[in-house]
Amino acid sequence: MMGFLRFGYSIASYLLIPLVVANLVWRSFKAPEYRHRITERFGFGSVLVSQYETIWLHAVSVGEVQAAFPLVQALLNHFPHHTLVMTTVTPTGADRVELLFGDKVHHRYVPYDTPGAVQRFFRLVNPGVAIVLETELWPNLYRECGRSKVPLVLASARISPRSVNRYRWAKKLVADALSHGVVIAAQSQEDADRFLSLGAAPERTWVTGNIKFDIELDETQQTLGRTLREQQLSGRPVWIAASTHEGEEQIVLAAHRRVLASHPRAILILVPRHPERFDRVAQQIRAQKLRFARRSLYEELGADDGIYLADTLGELIGLYAAADVAFVAGSLVPIGGHSLLEPAAVGTAMVAGPHNHNAQYIADQLVIAGGLEIVNDGTDLAERVIELLGDSERRSTLVRNAARCLNENRGAVKRLLTLLEPLIERTL
Repeated sequence: MMGFLRFGYSIASYLLIPLVVANLVWRSFKAPEYRHRITERFGFGSVLVSQYETIWLHAVSVGEVQAAFPLVQALLNHFPHHTLVMTTVTPTGADRVELLFGDKVHHRYVPYDTPGAVQRFFRLVNPGVAIVLETELWPNLYRECGRSKVPLVLASARISPRSVNRYRWAKKLVADALSHGVVIAAQSQEDADRFLSLGAAPERTWVTGNIKFDIELDETQQTLGRTLREQQLSGRPVWIAASTHEGEEQIVLAAHRRVLASHPRAILILVPRHPERFDRVAQQIRAQKLRFARRSLYEELGADDGIYLADTLGELIGLYAAADVAFVAGSLVPIGGHSLLEPAAVGTAMVAGPHNHNAQYIADQLVIAGGLEIVNDGTDLAERVIELLGDSERRSTLVRNAARCLNENRGAVKRLLTLLEPLIERTL
């Protein structure tokens, strides 16, 4: 029965390839980077020459790559003779790998989950251990790890109740994927319990915490933020809407109009999530007849400008550092939210919408600690930003509480390394 399910899944994977390629082509019209290195997604490419078996780390996109920074640094320090390969799904993730690690880490696109693509990838990369961040359940990839006797660790693993329900229809297939010696290093006990309910082995399921709490800040980025504040934002109240999605910009712009009514010199730093939407967001701002400057064009804010469109990549931490209040987007629409720990680490008071299921545990811990305020809609967002911009003591309290929550939850990378060391050292 299991062989039949696995065969059916593999056939379905092959049949979906034309649709997947069509999606790549469609995306490439807006983001040409999707046309590059397409063959890697099918497991083709150059052989990675290494003295030892490689350490392979998979992170989906920008957020996961950024979160992996302390883990990658620890792996590079502890295992300097190994080659570290990092895979992503998106070109923006690939760009972030290059930006953060340069030639210390090799980047490849993760192969599609077909038996042929996965096997070709393994032959080229020769992994000695595989580390997959958060939640990426790919039956053929996991099975190949088992077949090739490559230890697979789900690091900082999380799975939401909604995802558990979604996987239940294929519970036997998921249980089979988790049966190939997979080690679960869960973010929380709740996450561990959900993996156990899907068939994870209790003796290989651990709670190590969330490596995102071990965030390390780039001093260059913080300097960027301080410089921007001094040169263009000095003396003006500043709030940032970070990583906004389709539908959120209209909410944020409407909220900013209300903010300006109370704080006429206020600046909104608007940071759309996806680069292919930068021009469209600029058009939305023009359509509302709001004055703004674009960072990508090196435009400086004038006295009458109320919006700074940050249409660049890789600068979010610095932009957080330039603001008094941060709204972490992807949370007023049902996207699931983005990293709340970056503004917490920078020291910016923050608010978020109700949709934070991508990192619900982090959001809950910050709310409990008094380091995060939740807003329910655009009106609520405007009122909260107005209040915080006018109350420095309340902002300071939020910042202190968020910093305390961050520090109390650190240590996941150290615990994870304890699990990884015997698996990696066996390849020496």
